Amino acid sequence: MTCPGTLGPVPPKPPQATDLRTRITGLVHELGKFGIVGGTAFTIDLVLFNVLLSSGLESLTAKTCSTVVATTVAFFGNRFWTWRDGEHTNMARQYTTFFVLNLIGLGIALACLAISHYGLGQIWPALQSPLADNIAGVGVGTVLGTMFRFWSYRRFVFRVTDAPATGSVTAPSSVSQ
Repeated sequence: MTCPGTLGPVPPKPPQATDLRTRITGLVHELGKFGIVGGTAFTIDLVLFNVLLSSGLESLTAKTCSTVVATTVAFFGNRFWTWRDGEHTNMARQYTTFFVLNLIGLGIALACLAISHYGLGQIWPALQSPLADNIAGVGVGTVLGTMFRFWSYRRFVFRVTDAPATGSVTAPSSVSQ
């Protein structure tokens, strides 16, 4: 006990603040890796989509083909780098789940493209241009699809589990004394 007017020892930070900081730092690191892999896949998707469009392929077919190639690149990047420490029990099952979830992500991008190109494009023909297709399919569709993909990969494909805190964290009963 200290006398009035003197400073006593500073109590340690509660373990929850350190755990939260560690979790946030880990999540930011994970998002960074996911972003790099996604940026690479996005570039592949964008370039291939435009090459296929310029070669005369129909918009939705071009987007489907470019997404399948980009998805395969993203799978290997995420499995072997972003979530290399995640759960990896069966590569075939993991790739299948990854691909199915990407089909949903593709559906999101195709829906954005179809609404713009075929729905709104009937009213405003400018929305049937390659630029409008890129904004709707690659821009808006990819952003929405990416948000879904990050959540679903983490939850269903690579299953990131929180490691229990060991060693340095004191028991809750000793903190309250």
